[in-house]
Amino acid sequence: MIGGLFIYNHKGEVLISRVYRDDIGRNAVDAFRVNIIHARQQVRSPVTNIAHTSFFHAKRSNIWLAAATKQNVIMVFESLYKMCDVMAAYFGKISEDCWTPKENTVLTGNILDFGYPQNSETGTLKTFITQQGVKSQSKEEQSQITSQVTGQIGWRREGIKYRRNELFLDVLESVNLLMSPQGQVLSTNVSGRVVMKSYLSGMPECKFGMNDKIVIEKQGKGGRSEDGGKSSKQSIAIDDCTFHHCVRLSKFDSERSISFIPPDGEYELMRYRTTKDIILPFRVIPLVREVGRTKLEVKVVIKSNFKSSLLAQKIEVHIPTPLNTSGVQLICMKGKAKYKASENAIIWKIKRMAEMEESQISAEIKLLPTNDKKKWTRPPLSMNFEVRYLKVFESKLNYSDHDVIKWFVTSDEVESTRCAADAAGADEKKEGCPVTSSSSSSLLLFLLSAL
Repeated sequence: MIGGLFIYNHKGEVLISRVYRDDIGRNAVDAFRVNIIHARQQVRSPVTNIAHTSFFHAKRSNIWLAAATKQNVIMVFESLYKMCDVMAAYFGKISEDCWTPKENTVLTGNILDFGYPQNSETGTLKTFITQQGVKSQSKEEQSQITSQVTGQIGWRREGIKYRRNELFLDVLESVNLLMSPQGQVLSTNVSGRVVMKSYLSGMPECKFGMNDKIVIEKQGKGGRSEDGGKSSKQSIAIDDCTFHHCVRLSKFDSERSISFIPPDGEYELMRYRTTKDIILPFRVIPLVREVGRTKLEVKVVIKSNFKSSLLAQKIEVHIPTPLNTSGVQLICMKGKAKYKASENAIIWKIKRMAEMEESQISAEIKLLPTNDKKKWTRPPLSMNFEVRYLKVFESKLNYSDHDVIKWFVTSDEVESTRCAADAAGADEKKEGCPVTSSSSSSLLLFLLSAL
């Protein structure tokens, strides 16, 4: 599995160094710093092979996490991101303070055991790893902790109590596409996540229902999809999906509902992917013209492509510039734009755009002379914006021995688009409002009207 774990700050200074295998030498720490962090050109690949050693690396908030191994294991990435999630849950955000020896020794030791992922459930870790002094626990309490870690429901402890039961639901989607220089869409796909925050008392049984328009296609023999003949133009075909281990998969296959006992706090309930019938909310058309070796002209046009009842807000476009940029002159039809040398990018902000509206920005980029003959690779643009339209309705909340409470939830959607001369994409975020109740629930039923 993982032969070594190294964590650096943005300067390349080592915050944590753990070597689990004899085949990973101590010089691996310096090899990663020199070849990746301090490299003259930005390394985009998340996997780099240096001296027959594979380095899997991820960056969060100016913190580098690198795992070294002689084996090509994709599970390493999941372990790195899980470690970031645990640190964020403990300390609020990812920073250098999270990786001081006092704070990380116990946590990293419980997350990784001799290079193998052992426990990455935040709720379980918080049960026996606290951030403040506590009284010595009795043998009965110690037995409960052991039972939770090794028991059937290891992701949730017993005896949780809240004055008010709350549950938040977020749907985050990322749309990626490949375009030809003529603007023709070559390939596109949507990757989505259902993220929940649960603050419920006791051991509640929750059920999350998906509407009838969603068809999950299964790959049969020969690579053919099997959807039971239910697929139609009105349906939404999902190619594949994965669930948190708290979900009862047997009920999902038989009842088309996601039944689970939720962990306490924030967690990812579900992931899904689709490649069919994707409509782009925005079209982004970039034009780049080189005027000699010291001048570059860039023009970016964005066109909205959504319903007339919708309005895009908080639009922000990141346009990358060459590393040898010395100055930028900007002209934009709408909004405000400025050049950020620290990010090597032009930031273009627009407050709002209506349906079928068009706007553009022109930039004249001055370049410093350089001996580097390698052509600028033109990194992809990124675009973030918000569109309010998603609604989630619920007719009943059923409580054992309690009255029925009626309620409905509305939510926001955040989308972002990435594109260049040959690439584009979009991200969506749909944030649910809190579901509140004054009584403890035994069953929560959610009907998601749209994904």
